[in-house]
Amino acid sequence: GDARVRGQTGVVSERRGSYPFIDFRLLNNTTLSGEIGTKKKVKRLLSFQRYFHASRLLRGIVPQASLYLLDEDYLGQARHMLSKVGMWDFDIFLFDRLTNGNSLVTLLCHLFNVHGLIHHFQLDMVTLHRFFVMVQEDYHSQNPYHNAVHAADVTQAMHCYLREPKLASFLTPSDIMLGLLAAAAHDVDHPGVNQPFLIKTKHHLASLYQNISVLENHHWRSTIGMLRESRLLAHLPKDVTQDIEQQLGSLILATDINRQNEFLIRLKSHLDNQDLRLEDAQDRHFMLQIALKCADICNPCRVWDLSKQWSERVCEEFYRQGDLEQKFELEISPLCNQQKDTVPSIQIGFMTYIVEPLFERWAQFTGNTPLSENMLNHLRRNKAKWRSLLHKQHSSSRSNDHSGQVTSSQEQTLNEEETP
Repeated sequence: GDARVRGQTGVVSERRGSYPFIDFRLLNNTTLSGEIGTKKKVKRLLSFQRYFHASRLLRGIVPQASLYLLDEDYLGQARHMLSKVGMWDFDIFLFDRLTNGNSLVTLLCHLFNVHGLIHHFQLDMVTLHRFFVMVQEDYHSQNPYHNAVHAADVTQAMHCYLREPKLASFLTPSDIMLGLLAAAAHDVDHPGVNQPFLIKTKHHLASLYQNISVLENHHWRSTIGMLRESRLLAHLPKDVTQDIEQQLGSLILATDINRQNEFLIRLKSHLDNQDLRLEDAQDRHFMLQIALKCADICNPCRVWDLSKQWSERVCEEFYRQGDLEQKFELEISPLCNQQKDTVPSIQIGFMTYIVEPLFERWAQFTGNTPLSENMLNHLRRNKAKWRSLLHKQHSSSRSNDHSGQVTSSQEQTLNEEETP
């Protein structure tokens, strides 16, 4: 069942909600669940012990905290990568390997240190590390896409966006901490299937949140549960922690793709009217929401090698959902049919209708900074590459057709994909 924590506000927050539902058994090897659970506990304990003994913070010396979480063999390479954590070509897959699968924890420790958040909020380093480990471990490593590496990637992107001059000069320490925390936890405990799947299988989370932003609500409530369990912010006044919890919710809920037009229309209005006042906390919060939305779907704006890996991972996750739906004789969801929905066609549609409109507005907000122009250039090049691959697929299917003719449905698909 799902454990919950009731806080001072009377809000029920979830803590590590499990999925006691037959469909999800295919996503895990349940015969080993007991053994895996024990291993995770041991791993977490050892992680704390290693950090406790290694960190010079406990002896009154302030080091670059994150580096003491790494194995000695990889220390130099990881330190070198962290020195370039603000670069857009940062390779999160390599960083995850160098940190032995601890990219999210290591990155967060480093960024909280770099931004001065540990000192500003008087955070206890051992407690902070414990909380980051809880967040990282609540991601499902068996998900091809929605896992802790994706969370680390989004967090690194958010760090880049927080440094954009148009935004950076107005941000408070609270804004920065909220931005990084929301990025790190925005998909926590993601089951690897989407909201329509949860609704049509009558999952308990869909009922709990009345079919509205089901996953995003779950990510938020799970995060609140971990924050309270860790007692990371217990030393702060209650009104401050309650405000942090609510703002975290507002940020994470903004990542619901179903609300894309709502945010785009509002952003367009602000930009057209030139009425954004970043001195105002509400306007800053809105732009943090936009920044998180950008960070969440920035994969098509990365260099091709990284972008392609993410594209293949997200489509693999879609296809797994499609296989589940087929197994349980449910209608296969859009984009989840491996026989019909190819990676290039999915990516071209995603870039055209979701990514481009958002990032063009973000570039307008930032004033076409080098980062914004770089992202848009990658986006255009990557889209052209997916178009090229799509043409090759259609050419291959034409040559394999015994009659040598393109079917009307193939021709229609090709024409649709050629229309921006």
